[in-house]
Amino acid sequence: MNNALSWVLLTVLLTALFGGQAPVAPSATSQNAPNQPENATKAKAIIDEGIQALGGAAYLGWQNMTFEGRSYSFHHGEANSVGTLFWRFKKFPDKDRIELTKKRDVIELFSGDKGYEITFRGVRNLDEKEELAPYLRRRHFSLEIVLRQWLNEPGLALFYDGQTVAAQKETEQVTIMNAKNEGVTINFDVNTHLPVKKSFTWRDPVDRQRNLEEEIYDNYRRVDGIMTPYDITRTFNGDMAAQSFLTSANYNQSLSDGLFDPGTANAKHH
Repeated sequence: MNNALSWVLLTVLLTALFGGQAPVAPSATSQNAPNQPENATKAKAIIDEGIQALGGAAYLGWQNMTFEGRSYSFHHGEANSVGTLFWRFKKFPDKDRIELTKKRDVIELFSGDKGYEITFRGVRNLDEKEELAPYLRRRHFSLEIVLRQWLNEPGLALFYDGQTVAAQKETEQVTIMNAKNEGVTINFDVNTHLPVKKSFTWRDPVDRQRNLEEEIYDNYRRVDGIMTPYDITRTFNGDMAAQSFLTSANYNQSLSDGLFDPGTANAKHH
């Protein structure tokens, strides 16, 4: 495989794993949920249980995370990669570095609203529409942003959608809607109270078709006091789109801001 094709495949893989698209209003289930105080109270109680199960204060207070693992991408539900090793360094809330390949010689870097790809050829600004915007939307709807930031914002609406089966587990379903009418639905395991699935819908700005993005969490392990899903599966309109399997995870390590600076980020830090 030539280098040009390799870079294309790696970019596609990264977008599938860490990218997203523009949201639209949440499902009809949440919109039709009874707009009553007891319904919102029930939803809040389930969310609070979920946060406690994730680690409580430790989960709400982590400042950075370091992950290692292998990722796979799919097209129409069929695997189109043999798996790519990745190392991820994330500083809450908006700095992210993903190193790809065994040599860690392809780096995707996100800081604030900027994104870059770094290879031996140098630094390239990510395409704003095809590469950067999807990632920023995905980050905006990430589980940690929703549970750590949205819940503290004014104008929030909570909906308890009832019990339902999600990822072959019995769950309590809750929808969180912010003041901008952006919604995320989260399914919490009725036994462990941990998040099992997160979903949101978005409408393609070109063809206006409505699409469903889902993220399924499994194989939780306690790391530094925080329950961490080591297996994450992402689906697109019901088809598997990407999977990642962690081999190690750590929180609150010493990460310098230079890791997320495109001017110095290609320097070895390990």
